[in-house]
This record gives sequence, C-alpha cells and structure tokens, in this order.
Amino acid sequence: MTDGTTLGRRQVAKGLALAFAISMLAAPSSAQAQNYPERPVRIIVPFAAGGGSDIVGRAIAQKLQEKFGQPFVVENRPGAGGSIGANQVAKAEADGYTLLLGSSSEIAQYPTVKTGTPYDPIKDFTPIAAVATVPLALTVKQELAPTSVQELIEYAKKNPGKLSYGSAGPGSSTHLAMALLTSMTGTDMTHVPYKGSAPVVTDLLAGTLDLSISTLPAVLPHISGGKIKVLAVSTGQRAKALPNVITIEEGGVKGYATGLWTGLLAPAGTSPQIVSKLNAAVNEALTAEDLKALLAKQGAEPTGGTPDAFAAEIKNELALWTDVAKKTGIKID
Repeated sequence: MTDGTTLGRRQVAKGLALAFAISMLAAPSSAQAQNYPERPVRIIVPFAAGGGSDIVGRAIAQKLQEKFGQPFVVENRPGAGGSIGANQVAKAEADGYTLLLGSSSEIAQYPTVKTGTPYDPIKDFTPIAAVATVPLALTVKQELAPTSVQELIEYAKKNPGKLSYGSAGPGSSTHLAMALLTSMTGTDMTHVPYKGSAPVVTDLLAGTLDLSISTLPAVLPHISGGKIKVLAVSTGQRAKALPNVITIEEGGVKGYATGLWTGLLAPAGTSPQIVSKLNAAVNEALTAEDLKALLAKQGAEPTGGTPDAFAAEIKNELALWTDVAKKTGIKID
C-alpha cells in the first residue's frame, strides 16, 4: 500500500518533471528571441516600388540593417488596396523574419469597406511601432469662391450636390477623408473617382474639379506656386510643411482628424522580446537626422511610440472608418 507521503512525493516529482519539460521547450524560443535576428528579415511593402510607402519602408529597412547587422530586405507585394501584401504577412510564421510596413489603407480602412477581406487587422497582426504620418490637405481650385473651411461648408449646404471632389479611387484614403468631412458637416458633394492622386491634382489645376482632400506631397508644389488654394490640413496638429495653415478642426469641424500613417507590424503571436527589440530600433531610427529629412521630403512626420500605443491607434481608426462606411454606405465590390 502506498502511503500519503509517498504519493505526495510522486506528485511533486511529476510536477517538477513537467515544469522542467516546459522550460526546456521554452528555452529555444527564448534563446532565439534573445539572439534575434540571426538571418535576413523580409519587410513586405504592400504597394508598388517608388511610392511613399516603399520609400519609407526602404529607409526603415536600412536603419534596422545598420542596427542589427543582418539584411532587412524590402519586398513589394502591391494590389487590392494593400491587402495582398498584408495577407501574406498575416499568414506568415510568427518568428520575426517576415514583417509588414503597413499603413492606414490596408489595416484600418480597406477591411471596413471591402467585404471578405482575408485577414483580421486586429487578430492577425502584432503592432510593433508607428513610423510616420502624412497629412492630407483640403484644397480647392483657384476659381472657387470659398476661402475658408466654414465658407466651403456653407457653400456646399446652399448648393447640395453641386461641388465635385476627386479621390484616388473608391474606398481610398482620400475618398474616405472627404466622406468623413461630408458626414460630419451634413453636406452633399459629388464624388469623382480617379486612378491615383496625380490626375486629381491635374484637374484641380485645370479648374474642371472643385476640390479634394489629397496627400500633402501631391499638392504641396502647387500650393507654394499659388495655383490651387489650400484651406486646411486633415491631421489633429498643423503640418510642419505648412505651419501657417490651420487644421480642419481649427476651421470649425470639431473632432475631425485623419491622415495617412505607416507602421511596422508582425504576424500575430510574435515573441514580445522580438517586438520590444524592433520597437526600440524603430524609435531610435526615427531620431536620425537623415531619416527625418527623408520623411520630410515625403510630407511625412515621424511618429514612433510603444507597441500598445500603436495598437490603440489601429483600434481607434478601425472604429472611425467602420462608422463612416456604415453612415455613407461606401463599399468596394
């Protein structure tokens, strides 16, 4: 017969053996995280080479390569509003060797207007760090009478459907930014979708389009040349490139704030140690003068911050654009 003391000893022994087995299983993972990176890392940019996201992605990749002494290789996977590249990272192994230079487009906006997006922007990714934000600019053609945000809103209310605004396409960031404005102000304007921002600006300059909320880099050269009028910027704070231009909120639309952001993300389940390493490296990189200068040329402003702050921003943006899509009925087939 086994007495209580012997049974207790056996239970303790089993518990110790189980704890040892668990620690041995965890040890390689912990060691891998501690020594990360030990081989090249891929950064997927879900847009074409040469664009703003690509330029920022390659700049960050270079800084991370200098920091860790391992290649950080950018791979462009464009298509479907950035969702093709994002989905590739969402399905990748969570080992820190496949990352996403994500943006508000495919993480916070596309899933709210496209039914059947193949990834969950919250469950399938681990936010690492916000990188930069690009303000948008509310601009109107020179011939249009309004010279302020309030005058524009008043004009739109008196002339429902008369004003035409351009965007880079249905469901694009520039389309949703204007949809947010019309929704918050109770105005009705006619949407004219284009294939990209360049033709929008072309028609603004020609006077065949009334207004747009375009990316700052697309309109900045023409603003300084006086060929189009800028009424405000979209972000919560004034843009460094246009310090004397008010925000849309300052123009009277309380609570309006949006911009194009980029940030580094990993597949869900990535080790917190790896995330912490990459977060510290990104924040350090954003203090470098050469990187800040490169971002400034793109009309972008460095962001940085903690993984938790980035995760909270993504959740807030998703809630915002889900509400806008619901109110406006914007959907991509």
